[in-house]
Amino acid sequence: MTEAEQAGRPTEPTGPTGATATAGGKSGAGGRRRIAVLLAVAAFAYLLDLGSKLLVVAQLEHHDPIQVIGTWLQFEVIRNRGAAFGIGEAMTIVFTVIATAVIVAIARIARKLYSLPWAIALGLLLGGAFGNLTDRLFRSPGGFEGGVVDFIAPAHFAVFNLADSAIVCGGFLIVILSFRGLDPDGTVHKD
Repeated sequence: MTEAEQAGRPTEPTGPTGATATAGGKSGAGGRRRIAVLLAVAAFAYLLDLGSKLLVVAQLEHHDPIQVIGTWLQFEVIRNRGAAFGIGEAMTIVFTVIATAVIVAIARIARKLYSLPWAIALGLLLGGAFGNLTDRLFRSPGGFEGGVVDFIAPAHFAVFNLADSAIVCGGFLIVILSFRGLDPDGTVHKD
């Protein structure tokens, strides 16, 4: 029995050579804390997106665009029934199914989540997916075909919203974590 086990402290799993197999211990409390972080980040991203959409629809829809930085960045409300750049407007139900699948996948991954960076990344994806899914379900014409409210309009780029930003940031973070060899369960691969 090790000194840590005698003191009642959790120990980290080790590999055959005695090297630490994970970036952090896999205690039940650690996993629950990571899920709490995931849910807190998701709620923050979702509420920020929802609040911004309610504000811009109430204040800006059917008005001229507001110039934030000249013509380089404007706030202009559009209803997007497609994906980025308005692609696939006839496939709104497909995008709704994809968003639902992302939410289900995140729920499955969360059961084995022991990595704080992954909790943040997945929380951003979850909040963003829920934000755009809310629009698809409840905005006109409704029933899985609603138009997503986009309002951030940089020059020479697609108009987007804060849910889109959360999804992109979460996806970018996942790419970085994957390149660094960190898995959602906390395992670090040194390939």
